Amino acid sequence: MSGTQRVEVGGATPYAIDIGPGLLGDGERLVAPVRGRHVLLLSDSHVAPLYAARVVAALRTARPGLHVATHVMPAGEAHKTLASFGCVIDALAALGATRDATVYALGGGVVGDLAGFAAACWMRGIDCVQVPTTLLAMVDSSVGGKTAVDIPQGKNLVGAFHPPRAVFADTAALRTLPPRELRAGLAEVIKYGAIRDPLFFDWLEDRREALLAGDDDALAEAIARSCGHKAGIVERDPLEKGERALLNLGHTFGHAIEAEQGYAGGDAATGALNHGEAVAVGMVLAARLSAQLGMAPEADTGRLRALLDAFGLPTALPAGLAPEALLARMRLDKKNVAGRLRLVLWRGLGQAVVVPDVDESQVLELLAS
Repeated sequence: MSGTQRVEVGGATPYAIDIGPGLLGDGERLVAPVRGRHVLLLSDSHVAPLYAARVVAALRTARPGLHVATHVMPAGEAHKTLASFGCVIDALAALGATRDATVYALGGGVVGDLAGFAAACWMRGIDCVQVPTTLLAMVDSSVGGKTAVDIPQGKNLVGAFHPPRAVFADTAALRTLPPRELRAGLAEVIKYGAIRDPLFFDWLEDRREALLAGDDDALAEAIARSCGHKAGIVERDPLEKGERALLNLGHTFGHAIEAEQGYAGGDAATGALNHGEAVAVGMVLAARLSAQLGMAPEADTGRLRALLDAFGLPTALPAGLAPEALLARMRLDKKNVAGRLRLVLWRGLGQAVVVPDVDESQVLELLAS
């Protein structure tokens, strides 16, 4: 495999995304963003046993005298809560973290969101370095600075915009990723083709087998292209006032599914969808609604569903979810304005649009069909 790729994110708070194998042990690169002498490494019970010691050793070797503490939280979306946030704040206090301290987020999207939110709040804002270990986090949550926790009423309703100081995506970490989690990340990769890049969508159709097999070169290319799209959008719209909302294709439906299932997608025994799976279903629902409203051709919906199916992702609502309950969850979505349902739909492949004031009866009909 070739060396590390870099994607630059510009704007008021620029940073770089480094993508490639071996970054978790590259102390000189990892420690470069640290401005002070305190580091809190946040990880979870799945990832910490695999990689935490390696990252801590790399940081300490590269900069002797660095004060590094590790906080390990339980794994899973169900633990992305205000209570877990409080535990991270307690860990920062125990470390004696000063205003030039850095929080490292080693793990998936849950860890990244929680670490970023804690960093945004400690002493009104300290640095956060994202070290994503899942494909989903590499192409989505680690980039752009959206941080949050969930509450029972909905997903990501309490949070802050807090761009990272750097992102390190070690593609070698994907070799230990369960197949289900790899597929979940590929849902977010497919999203970038769906919202703005039909040629990337074509590439994903052609490279499906290599991506599912965990081919290093294919995954690195998919990550770099996805991050490149997101970086450009974030640079132009850092606070999601316009174009950035397009990144949420399928997410309003998907978040409603996750919330209604109690954020239990990390537990295989429940049968609940994880985030990427819920987004896959949500994208199909958004495409179907677009066709139902006369905005987009049915054929493009079929092509999206076929690609998601080919990657082993769900494309239909799970059984047992009440349409009225899902719609109630959707009303709490952050994109809504003045109580009106505002959804990301499309005019066909690569042509996502934000549609204000969507008729709720049409959505209910879709959810019930």
